[in-house]
Amino acid sequence: MAESSAGLGTGRASVSAVLDFAWTAGEFTATEVMAGTSLTRSTAIDAIDTLVSATVLRELPNARAAGSYRAGRPARRFMLADDLGVVIGVDAGDSHLAVTVADPIDRTLVHHRTDLDTTQTGRARRATILRQMEHALDEAGSTRDDVLAICVGVAAPVNRDGVSPPHPEGFWERTNPGLAAALSDWAPIIEVKNDAQLAAIAEGSTGAAIGCRDYVALLASDRFGGGVVVDGHVLHGAHGGVGEGVVFDHIVGVGSAFGLSLTLQSQVRAAVDAGEIGPDTAIGRLAAADRIDPRLVLTAAASGDADALLATTRVGTTLARVVGVLGSMYDPARVIVCGAVAERIEPVLAAAREVLPTQLHLPAPEILASTLGAEVVSIGAVTTARRAAREVAVPRLAERRLAARA
Repeated sequence: MAESSAGLGTGRASVSAVLDFAWTAGEFTATEVMAGTSLTRSTAIDAIDTLVSATVLRELPNARAAGSYRAGRPARRFMLADDLGVVIGVDAGDSHLAVTVADPIDRTLVHHRTDLDTTQTGRARRATILRQMEHALDEAGSTRDDVLAICVGVAAPVNRDGVSPPHPEGFWERTNPGLAAALSDWAPIIEVKNDAQLAAIAEGSTGAAIGCRDYVALLASDRFGGGVVVDGHVLHGAHGGVGEGVVFDHIVGVGSAFGLSLTLQSQVRAAVDAGEIGPDTAIGRLAAADRIDPRLVLTAAASGDADALLATTRVGTTLARVVGVLGSMYDPARVIVCGAVAERIEPVLAAAREVLPTQLHLPAPEILASTLGAEVVSIGAVTTARRAAREVAVPRLAERRLAARA
C-alpha cells in the first residue's frame, strides 16, 4: 500500500500506515494509532493531520464537547470520512445478474438480483448489465463520479486485462462481452474476474475458508468451476483459466462440466427410466415435469426418502470424482461447494465423503457446504472492490485532494 500512497508527502509511509489502521478502527485517537502502528506520537499526529487535510479522515467533536468528558484535556478523535465514495460488485452469471452498491467499508447500500435472458447477444447483455448498474447507482443516490472501484464476476476465464479468451461456441465472449472496456470510464479501478475465483475470495474472507490457506471453492449449481487457493494465494493462470470445468468432460464417471443441479435431475430421470424409481412415487412424479426442482429432491433425501437418497447417493459419487481430481491437482485441505444448491446439499456431500478416499492417494480434503448461498460471487466481487478502494483508490483520492489544496 505504501507505493500506492506515493505523492502524499515525505511521510507517505506513515500516512499509509495510519490510513490502513483507520479502515478497521472505527473511531480512534492518536494514542490508539501509535499502539496499532508503532509510530511515534508526533509522526502519528502529522500523518493524521495530513489525512484530515485531504478530507479522507474526519475529526470528531471532542469528548468534552460531546458531554461525556469531565476532567483533563480531552483526546482528539477521528474516523474515516463517510463521503469517500462507493464501490460496485457485480455477479454477471449466465442466467442471472446481481448488482451491489456498497460503501468502501462495511455497509451495503443497494442490492438487486434479476434473471438474464440466456439467448441475449453479447451486445444486448452488455447493455443490460450497464443499465442495471446505472439504476443501482441512482437508487443509492450516487453517480459515476462517486465510484472508487468496480469488480465484475463472469462465468468465463478472464485474463489480467479483464478479457476472456475465445470459446469454441462463443460462450465466454457472450458472458464477458467486453465489460472491462465498456466500464473503463466508470471508475479509477475496474476488475473483471472469473466467478469461481470471486467465490474463493468470498469464502476466504467471510465463509467456510477463513483461516485456511489451501482450498477450492467449487461453484456447482449449473456448471462446475473452481476457485483455487494454494498457500494463501488465489491461482489465476495465463488466461484466468485455473479451475475451468471443461476438464470434467474428460473424467470417467463425470463426463461433463454440468453442475449438481443438472446432474441430480438427470439421475432422477435415469432411475425412473430404468425402473429403479416408480413413476407414481413422489420422486418419480417429478420426472414428468420439464424441469425437476433439485431442492425438492434434496429435501426429500434429508428426510430419508429412499428414492431421493438413491439419486443423491449417485450424485455424491460423481461429486467425489470431481473432488478427487481437484484434490490430486491442487492438494487442498477443504473443498467448499458453493452456489444456491449448497443450502440443501448435505445428502450429496454425505455420499461423496464415503467415496472420496478411494478417488485419490493424498489425504482426502474436507468437503463442506458454503453458507453464503446464491450471493457468494456478489460477496467476492464487493470484497475485491473494497480491497481495491482501500489499497489504491482512496490513497489516490487523498493525493488528488492534497494537490488541489496546495
